Amino acid sequence: MNTWLLVASERREFDGVMKRAGYKKLEWRAEFAVESQFRGDRWLMVANGPGREAVEQALENRVEVSGMVSTGFCGALDPALRIGDIVEGSLFCADRVAVTSAEKAGLRAKTGAAAVDMESAGVAQKAHEWQVPFRSVRAVSDVASEDMPLDFNLYRDARGRFSRTRIALAAFQKPFTAIPALMRLDRNCKIAAESLGEFFVTRGL
Repeated sequence: MNTWLLVASERREFDGVMKRAGYKKLEWRAEFAVESQFRGDRWLMVANGPGREAVEQALENRVEVSGMVSTGFCGALDPALRIGDIVEGSLFCADRVAVTSAEKAGLRAKTGAAAVDMESAGVAQKAHEWQVPFRSVRAVSDVASEDMPLDFNLYRDARGRFSRTRIALAAFQKPFTAIPALMRLDRNCKIAAESLGEFFVTRGL
């Protein structure tokens, strides 16, 4: 039996996988950690917030695994990508959310990457330290031509996590624009989570 470690930012990025397999909670130093038996393998799914520091904290104690996967949502930089599309490789890892279509276009021109995320470099580094194979499997939650509803970078706490309370308060200040856009983003995230679940069920690791 192989043991795969899947690392994301938020619990909901695993929703599509967990609805397709039973799971049990793990006592890890992370916001969310579960174990599942799936396709004859053991899957460890961990989410501890955005960015490298959150990854480092969640994986500070080595675990014997067959490989590590950076997964979850990503922002499209390639204009051809659509909501729910799977991106393997060709990712640029940033330390902030790419908020506007102009920022995404700039990253596309500078890096040539297809999409942007915030954790893959941290997971790749940890896989290198543990000397295990690494891959990245992500699903698009916002397209290249789309601006985010708010500048989420303004609403991160001291640990780098996004404050849902502060985001909600900011949205209520722009009820006719920000709230519908946040609802649309939430729907897109659900599509992306379903796409990831279907990918792992169909393809495995």
